[in-house]
Amino acid sequence: MSGAPNGVCPSPLRTHNRTTGLGYDLTCKVMLLGDSGVGKTCFLIQFKDGAFLSGTFLATVGIDFRNKVVTVDGVKVKLQIWDTAGQERFRSVTHAYYRDAQALLLLYDITSKSSFDNIRAWLTEIHEFAHKDIVIMLLGNKSDVTSGRVIRTEDGESLAKEYGVPFMETSAKTGKNVELAFLAVAKELKQRSCMQGEPKFQIHRYIESEKKKSGCCGVL
Repeated sequence: MSGAPNGVCPSPLRTHNRTTGLGYDLTCKVMLLGDSGVGKTCFLIQFKDGAFLSGTFLATVGIDFRNKVVTVDGVKVKLQIWDTAGQERFRSVTHAYYRDAQALLLLYDITSKSSFDNIRAWLTEIHEFAHKDIVIMLLGNKSDVTSGRVIRTEDGESLAKEYGVPFMETSAKTGKNVELAFLAVAKELKQRSCMQGEPKFQIHRYIESEKKKSGCCGVL
């Protein structure tokens, strides 16, 4: 990363917000995928606003997005996060957005066996429609609902290992591992754009080390 001031890598994606005076060094598109009801919208709102949408609300229709800027290693990364509908009838709409995405967060509900069983189908679609080098992370959401758990943590870990993707259990309600998921993706995408002179970022190792920092059982 020679010649880059303050460790910030030059990038064609660098932009500048004239209204606020904030600069973005990278703009990255991240998609949230998974069956309807796994908590994608709540997951996004928790990350964006630090709030939990309680009660009943309408499922996402088609696709929606929100922006948030995070700073990783001195680099400002603007995450454009796309919240997709999980229903089958909206799948063709979702497919159209795959190819422009740099990262996918694939969620299932630990209290829903069907949402976990459908992960393989989602991964098949991803491999068909997305770029081959896209960043994929598997997330077992609603980990706060301990009494309703039907998918063991080991099951999620095993499936993630089979597909060679990082895995975490998360809670959109408590915020557990929500920020970590996005920061890990941002770090990976930042590293890919700034290869020169940097040691290769290992997203799996980063996630595991962050889990261990928070105490036993590898959870935040």
